[in-house]
Amino acid sequence: MSENERQMTNQPPQLFDAIDSLLAAVDEGTVLPVPAERVRLREAAGLTPAAVAQALGVRVPSITAWEAGRAEPRGERLEAYRRLLEGLAHRYPAPATPPGREAVGPHAASCPPESTKPQASSARTPPTVPQAFSSLPAVPEIEPAESEQAPAARSVPQSPDPAGRPAGRPGASSRRPVKRRAAAPVGTDPQFPHGPLAVLDGDGCAYGIDGIVLDCPATTIVELVEWTLRESGLGAAKLNRHGKDSDPLIVLTAAAAVKLGLPERLEGHEQRRSLRLPGDHPAVKQIGKAKWQLTQRGFGPWARIYRKAQGRERQCVQVAILSWDALDERSWPGVAEMEPADIARVLAAYATRVITPRGSTAVSGLELMTALRPPTRAVQDPASGTWVSGHNPGSLGREPVDPAPPEATPEHPVVVDSGWTGGFLNEEAYQWVRAVDLLSDDECMLPFAVGLDLNTAFLAAAARLTVGLSAPDHFHAPTFNPKIPGSWLVDLSHIELDPRLPSPFTPDGTRPTGPAWYQTHTIAYAQELGFNVAPLEAYLRRETGAYLDPWHDRLKTAYADTLADLGVTKDLSDPQFLAAMERHKQTDPAMAAVLAAIKATVKGGVGKLRERPQGKSYKQGERWPALQRPTWRPDIRAAVISKARVNMHRKLNNMAKMTGLYPLAVLSDCVVYPSPGESPLDFLPYAASGKPQPGGFRLGPTPGLAKLEGVQSMLWAVDLMEQGFNPARHIKGGDAVLDEGE
Repeated sequence: MSENERQMTNQPPQLFDAIDSLLAAVDEGTVLPVPAERVRLREAAGLTPAAVAQALGVRVPSITAWEAGRAEPRGERLEAYRRLLEGLAHRYPAPATPPGREAVGPHAASCPPESTKPQASSARTPPTVPQAFSSLPAVPEIEPAESEQAPAARSVPQSPDPAGRPAGRPGASSRRPVKRRAAAPVGTDPQFPHGPLAVLDGDGCAYGIDGIVLDCPATTIVELVEWTLRESGLGAAKLNRHGKDSDPLIVLTAAAAVKLGLPERLEGHEQRRSLRLPGDHPAVKQIGKAKWQLTQRGFGPWARIYRKAQGRERQCVQVAILSWDALDERSWPGVAEMEPADIARVLAAYATRVITPRGSTAVSGLELMTALRPPTRAVQDPASGTWVSGHNPGSLGREPVDPAPPEATPEHPVVVDSGWTGGFLNEEAYQWVRAVDLLSDDECMLPFAVGLDLNTAFLAAAARLTVGLSAPDHFHAPTFNPKIPGSWLVDLSHIELDPRLPSPFTPDGTRPTGPAWYQTHTIAYAQELGFNVAPLEAYLRRETGAYLDPWHDRLKTAYADTLADLGVTKDLSDPQFLAAMERHKQTDPAMAAVLAAIKATVKGGVGKLRERPQGKSYKQGERWPALQRPTWRPDIRAAVISKARVNMHRKLNNMAKMTGLYPLAVLSDCVVYPSPGESPLDFLPYAASGKPQPGGFRLGPTPGLAKLEGVQSMLWAVDLMEQGFNPARHIKGGDAVLDEGE
């Protein structure tokens, strides 16, 4: 086509260059068969992907990508691969065209049915959904015209190609969005047809939910942000009708980061997660020049790039860089090393069941609280009749409130400015070991030490937990009321309990020595045990509510559903449950990673409620950034931990009454018992009917029930106890001296 013709059609020259190249490839006979035909030919010949990869001198993932349509060979390998397919096609001809269907083109006989084939050569075939996600509910297939359409609020006009479809990146028309074969519920939102997030590789392929692959033409961070908001169709709907939609997340592989002008790694003397790009870095300067902004955290492993919202339309994109350690190995085991498509599936499962990741799992856990209980809602002004932003009942509100002095940390301005010396809440998880001289001869003769671990004990404690929603008020000599959340100064030193059990009132399990501050649940348990309590003073909250209920319910469902994907369901008998738990991580590593992230979200979210100051430059008495958010609530954290510790002691006490067994050690939600056998079934209490006795530890997959943590010899446990180590910390195995204190 001449230059005059191109100018007359007012189309970009590179678009016609791409079309001309495509037509030339067709004329030369170098167009490869469709992906499905490539697979058919290889399988018909009995060849494995490894055999083909070895012959062509490439890796097996390359063959997999070629057969899935996610990538195409180039240069000499293109010619060699085409020759292989032509030779196989000669030996294994395609089946005859079914009656009533007209064959068009050299490979038409092997095309997929009309209901599943791409509508143009530009469509990519979605990778096969692995077993990890095969249990996600499917929805009816969406036609390409619907699934490829970006939301109207984000779409921008594009020059149509000769077939009338929007044009993609010049020279990369094979990377257009594809329709989903089996979609999770998150992908059915018409506003966000391509799900909550995508993982971008160095070739411009953005891998999303359900195996979709979008073509991303961006070569800079600014272009990436604009493509994400205008063309990608990424995002997630709000979790509460008064909340906000989740901003789209783009996860960058190392190759994608380099392609976009970012360093592959962040180097420095600090922890890499705390590092940021300097303000004079070209990428940061480009962001500012394009009138985009970064949050105060700057451009680090998790960056938020935004402009002020225009009306109801948010303009914000999250960017996570894998090679900058955005995904902590402890929370996302093995995920950073997966292929981009698999990373997308793991993160999409988490986003579907929990929330689109907003940073670490701890940050996501805290953000989930706010997303489910937004601080404001639209209310009508009686005077003007207009709708304005007002307080959302049951939430923590929009403005932060200071804690009572005993609920704060020693460096908090409330403590420093007031000169407070009255002590602090010490509601922490158990770290207790029974004294060796309290072991009986019968216990020492038992052969095994068996560890039980409570499933997400903090999550179980958050269920139906009443917490304070308003600022604290100070009271002198109040009458104790177990229904009022707060902090109470009480002397519990007169309470004497069995020394073979930890005290329920202190984290180290020792008996209190005088007046101390306790959360409501701890004092209520003292009453439950039959002791009188006489508070000296208290800080209580008048406005209360079950703030964490929706947070608990969503995470509980996510935990149970993910365990079910791993073969651990509620209908299993106790022996079947133990067997399923023993192999669940090997059943599907991808979903096992999702499960680990959910557990880390619970623990980290509770911890974030009392985030301490960070950085060497901090000075005691200064306010730190975490104090500016309404969810900095150490009293709520104390309530969760207090209830979890009380729940643990109640089970320990009931076990002693029912079985005569006493624990060797407790560490947070793990307890170690002496046992005549290697299984919890050898010492847990069961009724004559075979059902577990209520009140003690019970096996099962739901939060608050127990699973096997590990088994060691009784001699091993006693040896650790004599050295001052906690067997519960090391019941899975490993060197006690090296592991202590982690």
